[in-house]
Amino acid sequence: MTLTADLVIATAVAYVGLLFLVAFIGDSQTRSKPGGLLRSPFVYTLSISVYCTSWTFYGAVGSAARNGLEFATIYLGPTLVFIGWWFILRRLVRISHDQRITSIADLLSSRFGKSSRLGVLVTVLAVIAIAPYIALQLKAVTSSIEAIAGASEYGRGSLEGWDEVGLAFGVAAGMALFTILFGTRNVDAKEQHHGVVAAIALEAVVKLTALIAVGLFVLYAGGGLEPIFSAAAASGHDIHASQTFGDRWIASLLLAAAAIICLPRQFQVTVVENSDESHLRTASWAFPAYMLAMSLFILPIALYGLSTLPSGSNPDMFVLTLPLAAGQDGLALFAFIGGFSSATSMIILESIALSIMVSNHIVVPVMLRLSADDGAGDGLGVRRLILNARRISIILILLLGFSYFYLTRGSDALAPIGLISFTGVAQFLPAILAALFWREASGKAAIAAIATGFVVWLWASFMPSFASSSPLVAMIMAEGPFGIDWLRPQALFGLDHLDPLAHAVFWSLLLNSAVLVIGSLLTSQSALEHVQATLFLNATRRTPTETSPLRGSATADDLFLVARRVLGHARAVALFSEEARQTGMPWTTLEPSPAFIHRLERELAGSIGSASAHVMLSKVVSGDAVSLEEVMQMADETQQAIEHSQALERASAQLRATAEKLENANRQLRKVDLQKDEFLSQVSHEVRTPMTAIRAFSEILLSEKDLDPVSSRRFMSTIHRESLRLTSLLDEILDLSALERGERMWEARVVDAEAALDQALRVCDALARQNGTRMARGERAGRAMVSADPDRLSQVLINLISNAIKYNTTPDPVVEVRSFVGEGVYSIEVVDNGPGIPEEERPRIFDKFYRGRQGEAVSFSGAGLGLPISREIVARMQGTLELVDGPGPGGACFRVRLPLAPAEAEPEIATS
Repeated sequence: MTLTADLVIATAVAYVGLLFLVAFIGDSQTRSKPGGLLRSPFVYTLSISVYCTSWTFYGAVGSAARNGLEFATIYLGPTLVFIGWWFILRRLVRISHDQRITSIADLLSSRFGKSSRLGVLVTVLAVIAIAPYIALQLKAVTSSIEAIAGASEYGRGSLEGWDEVGLAFGVAAGMALFTILFGTRNVDAKEQHHGVVAAIALEAVVKLTALIAVGLFVLYAGGGLEPIFSAAAASGHDIHASQTFGDRWIASLLLAAAAIICLPRQFQVTVVENSDESHLRTASWAFPAYMLAMSLFILPIALYGLSTLPSGSNPDMFVLTLPLAAGQDGLALFAFIGGFSSATSMIILESIALSIMVSNHIVVPVMLRLSADDGAGDGLGVRRLILNARRISIILILLLGFSYFYLTRGSDALAPIGLISFTGVAQFLPAILAALFWREASGKAAIAAIATGFVVWLWASFMPSFASSSPLVAMIMAEGPFGIDWLRPQALFGLDHLDPLAHAVFWSLLLNSAVLVIGSLLTSQSALEHVQATLFLNATRRTPTETSPLRGSATADDLFLVARRVLGHARAVALFSEEARQTGMPWTTLEPSPAFIHRLERELAGSIGSASAHVMLSKVVSGDAVSLEEVMQMADETQQAIEHSQALERASAQLRATAEKLENANRQLRKVDLQKDEFLSQVSHEVRTPMTAIRAFSEILLSEKDLDPVSSRRFMSTIHRESLRLTSLLDEILDLSALERGERMWEARVVDAEAALDQALRVCDALARQNGTRMARGERAGRAMVSADPDRLSQVLINLISNAIKYNTTPDPVVEVRSFVGEGVYSIEVVDNGPGIPEEERPRIFDKFYRGRQGEAVSFSGAGLGLPISREIVARMQGTLELVDGPGPGGACFRVRLPLAPAEAEPEIATS
């Protein structure tokens, strides 16, 4: 396939026809089936990719070839904003939905007292700032046609048989026609342009696929990443980070982050076209992923082009010229369509956004001032005027972009042109942040700040772009105006060591922010500003919608005439019919309430902007507006109510927390009370048993005079034994009580725990022999120094070993004792092969007086205090006593763990 200019242009025209078809189908489907795919979060995310223009498609490669890793800022800045969508984008979308915001000019004018002056200023400056960006798209399209049509070698030269200027004019005219047909079909600026969004989403897929296809081709042709980077380094085109990360890199990153908010088209697709706030959650990761995919092959394409194409080739056209050089005409044509998509999507969306701003903030206010009859007209005059104003605005905006292209067409690089526009729209950023987060920011200061920043931008960034076509500008660049050196555009106030881009960004944003802060501190807000500031700052708190500050004696008929002129007859009838139903009053006697006036103002704002809607309603509502004192009082009372509500919520949360703590404490008290009753019951039971025996045998001894000596001795032995048992029980109770209160203290010293274990084994040896229990000697630690009381430690071990012996009822009873050291801890395990402890009893095994079911059948069962006392003793030694699973089925295993003493501590020998 031989590529010619005719074929390339015909392909571009056919592609635009495809966009027409997609837009038409998208509009038709949305009318017949509301919702669906076109309202999905992924289509919304793809529409945001309109950010990736021909600058991103072509210019990123050129930027990488000229300035190394600087191109990454184009993608990194928006990525950071979307990852942190919760802080700024969420507020913008919610405010837009609540206030019916239609554009970035509408946002700022609405926040700062619905100021018409601020809306006009932002609109005019936005149109001027975007002109270089539109010119960039036209230049990219003509340059790509030059490169791909074979009219020049490797992207340089002139078209054969085609006029570059005429071609650019034709592209601009075609985009104007498309935008007029599908972007100005409705007056309501808040009504989403689903057909246009569908076309933009398709273009997003096309340009991403095309760029990835070229990237894969480069990887294949270059033999992979490593050979490409090696060949570039060998040819002297290595990328060094130290040459990239400087003041220009920081400035580019800041501009890219600001552009994703401040560019009119980005505000349009991200905020105005948003139909569901939850879509931001998807976009917060899907859009950065899209940006990553777009940037994936930029560096390999740039390096491969630098190392393989002849010196002097245009780096901006590497995406096209690399396939052409390899004879891949089909891939080159596909890449051209990708770049063409990038340019057309930007031109379409930017023209729509700017035309809405021009009609709402310039045309409608002028019409309102010139109109002498507020209620006249056939109901279609205002709507027709707004639509025609937007269509004419689109033509004028594209004509202005074409004019800039014509004057600067000699420039080779695309990226610098884009950065000029980015710096211009970044002047809105301080005012936007102040609108969202600073209550005291004033409208007068915002106007002065934006104007100051824009003047600096015009001088330091916009004007220098004409240096190649204007000798006068070139002279001012070199010498300064009237020879004043410190006013040179790129060396203001003697600061000449910064990169020109960083220089323009630094001075414009610094002076802009300074004027905004100082001006807000020196000036006061109007009444409406005060109200709007409260609404903006409380947008994320979901507070009730404020009523309109407009009030007066306007009749329903007067308001209906205004609504019909702007909204149309059908929408006006529906709006007033609903109000009549809600109030239960017929139209003839309907008295509009402040809430209804506010609702009507919001509906009008969706079509003509908040400032124009406010002015239009003010002209028909007699009394115009509430007085300054009344509005301030309303705002103060509202703010006080909000603060009082928040205080009540905090107090309620504290009360709930306190109530929950009291409930927990009450449960603990009931549990302690229950444990106390159970303890007393168990103590009385344990005491009553020996006391009953003592009393019974004592009475026998007292009453029976003729008892034989053998019986008397037996009864006295029983009394003595039960007395000892009672004394032991009381001692254990006192001991446990003292341990739990921390009163039983002993002097801990460093001892060999193995010696205490040996002593316990010797004491229990006789009991084992008496019960026929075999004592198995398991693994031993040999020597383990711990900080403990040796007598108390022996008491614990004797209790554990004796329990294992006494409660082992198997025919061949075995008790194994083993010890080991690991990870700074000394452990002793006492294991038996007896019946074990049932699973349901394990949680209570350390409870006071609890002996388990099997304990009741054993003749020498104790009071059930041995294990609780042992656990308290081990806890005082900073250790643990626990019931663990044994090595085999059945049996029980108790483990004592004690921390080892420091190695430098002197041991004391435990005596047996």
